[in-house]
Amino acid sequence: GIQVRRAKKNERMTLLDGRQIGLDEDMLLIADHQGPLALGGIMGGEGSAVGDQTRDILLESAWFNPATIAGRSRRLGLATESAHRFERGVDPELQGLAAERATALILEIAGGQAGPLLESRAPDHLPQIRPVELRLSRLNRVLGTEMGHDQVHVILTRLGMHVDSDGETFRVRAPSARRDIEIEEDLIEEVARVHGFDRLPSRRPGGRLSVRIPGESELPEQSLRIQLCARGFQEVITWSFVGEEELARLDQLEQAQPLANPLNRDMAVLRTSLLPGLLNTAGSNLRRQHEQFRLFECGVCFANQDGEFVESRRLGLLMTGPISAEHFSGKPRATDFYDLKGEIEHLLALNRVRGTVRFEPASRSWLHPGQGAEVVVEGQSIGWLGQLHPALLEALDWPRTAFVAELEADRLRMKQVPEYRPLSRFPSVRRDLSLVVAEEIPASALLEEVREQGGDTVHDIVIFDQYRGPGVENGFRSLSMGLIIRDVSRTLRDSDVDSLMAKVVSGLQVRFNAKLRG
Repeated sequence: GIQVRRAKKNERMTLLDGRQIGLDEDMLLIADHQGPLALGGIMGGEGSAVGDQTRDILLESAWFNPATIAGRSRRLGLATESAHRFERGVDPELQGLAAERATALILEIAGGQAGPLLESRAPDHLPQIRPVELRLSRLNRVLGTEMGHDQVHVILTRLGMHVDSDGETFRVRAPSARRDIEIEEDLIEEVARVHGFDRLPSRRPGGRLSVRIPGESELPEQSLRIQLCARGFQEVITWSFVGEEELARLDQLEQAQPLANPLNRDMAVLRTSLLPGLLNTAGSNLRRQHEQFRLFECGVCFANQDGEFVESRRLGLLMTGPISAEHFSGKPRATDFYDLKGEIEHLLALNRVRGTVRFEPASRSWLHPGQGAEVVVEGQSIGWLGQLHPALLEALDWPRTAFVAELEADRLRMKQVPEYRPLSRFPSVRRDLSLVVAEEIPASALLEEVREQGGDTVHDIVIFDQYRGPGVENGFRSLSMGLIIRDVSRTLRDSDVDSLMAKVVSGLQVRFNAKLRG
């Protein structure tokens, strides 16, 4: 008795090529009561092979659901013509004809006597052929032709399709072998193919095109690329598919979206960050003894946030090696955190990114402790930067460190529209201020407080010195800043400047417990 069943747990069989394989429980088998005869839709078994002594042959002709066959042959390391065809689907009405044709060939070549044809059919599991409607007006509008009803009817009929029409609309049922006929456009393509593409008229497309013109406050992404290339960065384009191990190493696997049919293990999920691609590219260059380079990538990252699929455009940066070439005037200086921070500040200032910018300390698992920062614009984080963690460098087997950053590209493109401001005809005054503050207080917070207390009169602020050592308590540092003070309507008097400085110092003392350095 022939059975069609799934493989049992830990079941094994020997294939036609003599290879013995272990079967998974989702694999389909053609079997008898003694065991497997064939791996359904992939390869026959050694126990049912035909040899010189064979006298009785049982022919089996089947239709397999492509989902039942897909992927099984690759899992077993097999590449057979049978699996190639069944994975893509075959005609579900062809099995009886195929069995009769094979029987006729055997009788003609080897002789013998044919037995009965037994058929088992499960209609509920066979693909259903549904009718597709084709509108004559739609066909002529798409192809630019003036075909008549009879002409289209003849073309469809000659293709073996069953056609019903009411004059304007054709109701078409395709043959079982034509599983590609699913929508109206498929039928239009068939008519055009038979009619002849060379016979279709050549006309310019109709319709009205609308061109979206970016606003003045929106910076083209291409402009970011040009600016970075001018600063010595090289653009790279990496795969959107990465391996789970790469994201797990960076603690970014949690929101990763897995692929239903990945190419391989190294491309199993969609990237949640541009960092894996930049690290792979940098690693390839370092292994080839490229000592100094700067890389950037503009691309899309993906995340599965509470069941919702989210896409975002990011800008990734990577710098490593000496900041300048070797020269007789001195030894080359290695790239540091402030070089990358300066590049980001330059990018933000050049594009006049809308909003107040701050760099706040940040802790990320892939960044060196104390060498990471969050880029905050108008109180909202738009990215991060920092030095790679030593443990990550050891895992990557890199000979030197690197500095990386990732920013939201869309937020970088939101620039502030230039506004006219009158130039002051009156002289400016500079007052220097040396403060002793706790180490954990960022300089950006001090600058923000000075601007808030000083208002529009404080034209600019420059930090020109930082000191730690004798005279300054442990856990504290001395910051020296210069305030450029100017009024657009009058010349400031000493009393005005003294009053403003007292207000600034008072605000810093209240908020940060800052003390003037004597």
